[in-house]
Amino acid sequence: MDLFDVIQQRHSVRAFLPEPLDRGVIERALEAANAAPSNCNVQPWRILIASGDALEAIRTELTDRVRRDVAPHPDFPPGDYAQVPEYRRRQIDCAVAMYNKLGVERGDTEGRALANLRNYLMFDAPHAAFFCMHKIFGATVAVDVGMAAQNFMLALTAMGVGSCPQGTLRYYPDVVRKAFGEPDETVVLFGVSFGMEDAAAPVNATDPGRNAVAENSSWIG
Repeated sequence: MDLFDVIQQRHSVRAFLPEPLDRGVIERALEAANAAPSNCNVQPWRILIASGDALEAIRTELTDRVRRDVAPHPDFPPGDYAQVPEYRRRQIDCAVAMYNKLGVERGDTEGRALANLRNYLMFDAPHAAFFCMHKIFGATVAVDVGMAAQNFMLALTAMGVGSCPQGTLRYYPDVVRKAFGEPDETVVLFGVSFGMEDAAAPVNATDPGRNAVAENSSWIG
């Protein structure tokens, strides 16, 4: 595959097979992440990889908090899409497409709650990467971390591995810091669940669509 094929094939996987990846595959994806550009070559990303029993412990703690309705307390404020109708519409359209594949009806409160919980279960992925940075950095540096994550996911796609970037994995950052022995200075921005895609799962056929390039770009000159 050339680069454009990889970019087009990458999609958010929400059902994984349990088999773990070879360590070399993960290390190669990390090398791709580490090659991302950053302001003044600061390379601000810190990437925490969890697998096996360690990942299960994180899953257990996260889902326990959700079930107990513990209020999220992310280090980095999430975006409020509702403030801009156009973005809110895209968010809703994506959710509707996913719920349709899951067979969750509009008024199915329990079904929606279970679908939400699946986020914290990381869709049964055998691995998760938590993308972090130092707390002294702000939004402009978080962009650098995002580029590292994109490299990471594209490298996985090129190797036939599925992934899903997840903002929900930042909601209880203390769980992540404790699991890895990280100091309070480590800000958890988001996570990426990854592993081999369960191609038989209907949810993985979700196609939220894309706006035309002309809707998201402008030219001068």
